[in-house]
Amino acid sequence: MNAVTARTKVESLLARRFDRVFERHERQPGELLPTGVADIDRCWYGLPRGAISEIHGSISSGRTSLLLSVLSQATAQVETCALVDCSDTFDVSSAVKAGVDFDRVLWVRCSNNLERTFKSVDLLLHGGGFGFIALLLSDVPAKAVRRIISTWWFRFRRAVENTPTVLMVITPIACVRSCAALTLELKKNTTVWPGSLSLVSENSNGALTGKDRHLTLVRTPLSDDRALSHAHWLQKICIHINRQRPVPWPNGPCKFEPAHTLTMFDDVR
Repeated sequence: MNAVTARTKVESLLARRFDRVFERHERQPGELLPTGVADIDRCWYGLPRGAISEIHGSISSGRTSLLLSVLSQATAQVETCALVDCSDTFDVSSAVKAGVDFDRVLWVRCSNNLERTFKSVDLLLHGGGFGFIALLLSDVPAKAVRRIISTWWFRFRRAVENTPTVLMVITPIACVRSCAALTLELKKNTTVWPGSLSLVSENSNGALTGKDRHLTLVRTPLSDDRALSHAHWLQKICIHINRQRPVPWPNGPCKFEPAHTLTMFDDVR
């Protein structure tokens, strides 16, 4: 009891000189950039600023769709963005349809030169002023991605920390490792098509004929004023997202039993 009283007196005396130094402040969550994808923002609230976020997955796993959604959100918030494209495969028309404002986007094309790609990102990070930077390595072979030296990722993590910048790295496989504050793995689960396959052909009177057959993908009969469809349009792709970093802690307390208990009779060497 005397120790508690003494501590209270010391704190009250020092508080006059050092003000609120002994107060405990709650740790505030870091600022986040929403992705525009409702399920991701609901689960993980967005991409952390001042850190690296890695998005990896195979072809047609939704990586580009997520990139366009984040770009659209960032430009809508009047942030200056940069896209470093290693393979020059970024589709401008798709970005326009996604609502990306190109007046606020710097597109750096690197012509399949990895060294030029990483030096460009390094210049942008140290130059500052960007709210969102995307490093697009999705079309780089996995074998080449594995050979990227880890010092680049440590350099990027050091450069981006304590800044309002979001560095998003899109790769075919996970390679940023511990330097990434958030790692999401994207996988394609199912593909939904609008109808079943059928062969339908008509003559001028609307009757079926044995020649000039057209391949269509509709369930209902076609009217005379509508042309036959020759394409099977994709309706929806279901994507499974797995968060790999940070690793979630299991619910409830963890317990373990030691394999061996040391006693006074054991031979300690």
